[in-house]
Amino acid sequence: MKKLILAASLALAVATGAAQAETIKVGVTPGEHAQIMEKVKEVAAKKGLDIEILEFSDYVVPNQALADGDLNANSFQHQPYLDNQIADRGFDLVSIGKTITTPMGVYSKKVKNLGELADGATVAIPNDPTNGGRALLILAKQGLIKVNPDAGLKATPADVTENPKNIQFSELDAAQLPRSLDDVDAAVINTNYAMEAGLHPKTDAIAIEDAESPYANVIVVKSADKDAPWAKTLVEAYHDDSIKAFINDEFKGALIPSW
Repeated sequence: MKKLILAASLALAVATGAAQAETIKVGVTPGEHAQIMEKVKEVAAKKGLDIEILEFSDYVVPNQALADGDLNANSFQHQPYLDNQIADRGFDLVSIGKTITTPMGVYSKKVKNLGELADGATVAIPNDPTNGGRALLILAKQGLIKVNPDAGLKATPADVTENPKNIQFSELDAAQLPRSLDDVDAAVINTNYAMEAGLHPKTDAIAIEDAESPYANVIVVKSADKDAPWAKTLVEAYHDDSIKAFINDEFKGALIPSW
């Protein structure tokens, strides 16, 4: 009889544990964000949280999907981009934890350094405000142009105050930039799209963002969910030591854990 009672108790405990398991939907972009989240999913499962990963091919839809309730969280953007989206679109979203820093790089199939760019050369940059400004600031840091400091992180080609090589800026969707390399003299590309196209920031970039970049990526949820138990579990799973080890081993310095 005792064995039967014990077995029933164990069965009840298992059933109760299964009932307590929670499933959330997390939006990511292809590449490193998706790869890392797959590992986070494994850690979260051990903590009673099931993660369904949805991939989005651009930077606009994941925040809209989160605001609309189609996602519980997303992990693909840096804080300045989130701030810009909130200001422009009125999203009631908030970051709950840092993830990785992905240094943006300049790539080219035609020159080996920025000094080789000819007068009137075309340089492609992202067409969204935050990443476009980020790209221009990298070019300014490299001495190719000067940008009005009042523009801050949201600089546009109109804020370029000095352009001695008469660089022409081609503003393209961030995901299209790797494919533009055959048609432009250089392109400033986000790391996730560069790596998806087989480009490695450390070996293939002719210039790269330095370590002082303010562009750490974040996990984002609706403001109403920021204190939810599952949100805390999601951040804990991402910040697990095994995730940091995976990032360092898999990406070999191309990505920097930011926690």
